[in-house]
Amino acid sequence: MKATPPIVDRQTWNAKIAELRSREKAHTREGDAIAAARRRLPMVEVDPTTLVIGKTGAISLLDTFEGRSLLFASYHMWHTGQPAAQQCEGCTFNSGQVRELSYLHARDVTYAVFCEGPFNESSCYREFMGWEMPWYSVPEASQDRLIAGRHFGMKVCYLRDGDCVFETYWTTARGCEVMNGSFGMLDMTVYGRQEHWEDSPKDWPVIYGSHSNSYRLMEDGSAPPSAREGRPTPQWSRLAAGHSDDLGSTAAASERHCH
Repeated sequence: MKATPPIVDRQTWNAKIAELRSREKAHTREGDAIAAARRRLPMVEVDPTTLVIGKTGAISLLDTFEGRSLLFASYHMWHTGQPAAQQCEGCTFNSGQVRELSYLHARDVTYAVFCEGPFNESSCYREFMGWEMPWYSVPEASQDRLIAGRHFGMKVCYLRDGDCVFETYWTTARGCEVMNGSFGMLDMTVYGRQEHWEDSPKDWPVIYGSHSNSYRLMEDGSAPPSAREGRPTPQWSRLAAGHSDDLGSTAAASERHCH
């Protein structure tokens, strides 16, 4: 049986909730203040003619805005030539939680994935996962302009002013958690994320130890014993639904339609 919190009467429980709520409100206000500072950052110009590859071929960075003023680009890491099971579990986690884009569009924001790998191979992965967001590949010739000494896995915000494009903000690592509603919901539950690094009471359940990977699962639903075993978690449901995870080689993918 799992460890559980102590049981108290509702009046005592409500008092504890109220005590925590004051800290939550302070956290929210600090988040608002940080967002306000983010809106006051300077910006840096980016070449709007920088090319990325989409389903119709090469297009400019400017065109990826789809006529809107703002662009949120999620830079998806890719392991060229590797099977679906060995693709980036963290980027899969991020991309898979961005489904409804209308709220962004209503505020003049375009969302797009900029993938590190070849378009034909990586777009097969997009189809396997059932994602519908705009998807582009960043060719090597464009990476110096867009990555600028950083790395795939980052999130970048851009502003378009006429035919000029500016980078206004970027983040990586835990800064990307804003995309992940799952983590936010887990943090509200009594057992949290059930990862080894969390500050939890003694004997609280820990599914993911220091050597496992919290973005992956084994076929039996257990946590992988090491970081590269298993598959990115959402792939299992796609396989169960009959989706093919055959990405093919880069050459083969360019000659066929994914299905």
